[in-house]
Order: sequence, then structure tokens, then C-alpha cells
Amino acid sequence: AIVEETAGLAKGRVIVVVGAGGDRDREKRPLMGAAAARLSSLVIVTADNPRSEDPAAIASAVAAGAREVGSAEVVEVADRGEAIGHAIRTAAAGDAVLILGKGHEQGQESSGQVVPFDDRSVARSHLAEL
Repeated sequence: AIVEETAGLAKGRVIVVVGAGGDRDREKRPLMGAAAARLSSLVIVTADNPRSEDPAAIASAVAAGAREVGSAEVVEVADRGEAIGHAIRTAAAGDAVLILGKGHEQGQESSGQVVPFDDRSVARSHLAEL
């Protein structure tokens, strides 16, 4: 729904940063990728709380779903902060960048540890570098 709304409002491209959580429903991963790709120009697949799973395997499943849909360019960027930076640096005037998945979460959970991470703070840092 959010990608549809954004596509209707954006004057330019829609760029989506998306990932799927580890140790969760594996069937949803390609569906999430497909949903992200349907109305966007660029999908950047990245980590989103991989927990005990291999983040690359999770990203591969999400990316496969995105590629099946068709026209969106699909890029895998393992580091979530770098993925957000890539989206922001790639965007031009009129483009919309959607950073999906973590919302208000303040950490990235991987291998039994939660590392402080906030999408909003990371995005602000990258925007300040422009």
C-alpha cells in the first residue's frame, strides 16, 4: 500500500530499501520483494534483523521475488546503512525514497546480539552529507 501511494505522489522514481527478518516466515520473503518492485524503479535489498539466519540467503530470497516482477532494477547491499546511503545518493529531484521494515526499531538483531541501529538517524546522516 505504501509503495502504491508513493508511486502516485512521486514526480520521479520510487526507490525502495527493503529486507526481511530472519527466523520468520520464509514464504513471505519473495512476496515482500515482489511487492516492493511492482511500482518502483529501484529496489535495494538489505539486512533487516537476520537473527540466526544468513543475511545473504534472506536477501537472495527477497531479491528473487523482486526480479520476478519485472522492470525494477534490483540491487543487493548487505549493510543496511550502506543500502540507505545508496538509495539517498542515487535519488534525484522528484524521486521518493522509501526505507521499509524497521520503522521505530532502534537496533539490528544478528547472531544473538542487538546492535544499535536507527534507520531515521542513518538516513539523516546520509542526507547531511549531500
